[in-house]
Amino acid sequence: MVSALLSVTFACGVVIAVSHVLNRSFVAPVYDVVANLLAFVCAASASALLHHWLPAALSVAAVACWLVLARRTAAAL
Repeated sequence: MVSALLSVTFACGVVIAVSHVLNRSFVAPVYDVVANLLAFVCAASASALLHHWLPAALSVAAVACWLVLARRTAAAL
């Protein structure tokens, strides 16, 4: 049950992150990028430690999206 709830939670995070990446005009504030990167890295780590591989993979996908957004934010500054 926990794994299913985590999967839904992190899948929603991935949808949001992918939406931001697809919206090429979106530039995230620095605090938003840092907070989301930290949150999803912690989520991926915790899920991996609990052996919940699908939530961990979804968190890693969100981290990848936020790294793209971090690059876009840095370029905009």
